[in-house]
Amino acid sequence: MELRYNNEVSIAVGEIRLKGILSIPEHCLGIIVFSHGSGSSRLSKRNQFVAESLQKRGFGTLLFDLLTPEEDLYYLNRFEIDMLHERLIAATKWLQKHPSARDLGIAYFGASTGAASALMAAAKLPEVFAVVSRGGRPDLAMDALADIKVPCLFIVGSLDSEVLSLNQKAFDKLFCEKHLEVVEGASHLFEEEGKLQQVAELASNWFKNHIPALVV
Repeated sequence: MELRYNNEVSIAVGEIRLKGILSIPEHCLGIIVFSHGSGSSRLSKRNQFVAESLQKRGFGTLLFDLLTPEEDLYYLNRFEIDMLHERLIAATKWLQKHPSARDLGIAYFGASTGAASALMAAAKLPEVFAVVSRGGRPDLAMDALADIKVPCLFIVGSLDSEVLSLNQKAFDKLFCEKHLEVVEGASHLFEEEGKLQQVAELASNWFKNHIPALVV
């Protein structure tokens, strides 16, 4: 899928700027915003793999850093879900005004702790059309789960037993359309052969099945 827009971007959030990569294919179906997990960034090889897979299927992607390099030096900032989800909301509103992204639907792909930020942001932004969590920590957004109206897919590896248990507890708190997919033989990072490809396919299918009619 040829990209009609593929550039590094700088997203203003208050007095700081967050670096990102915005990629939009021709005949774009919608844009998937990535919410990275603890210690990860727009340069995450795993998220870049998923992003490229989504682009081949007709989706645009925005990978961006939720923290500045200086902020990331302070480890606890990675778990400041309240701050991180507000930045995700700010990035979403920035994207909605971007000339290359106007009128395109927006969804979230959250990994690890980033899934909590994505879920909290989705609870406040009804225009987001779907959320996918990969090896996520939705339990860190427990108070927001009942307010989520958008379809949510939780993807967890069968070998990631602790996170799977946390996902099952959070899953029960959701009242929206939802599905919990357990990928057999996968660990937390889905490093086993073919498992990340499975994640990309599951995510793509979920997003395609929930694109609002007005943006198809």
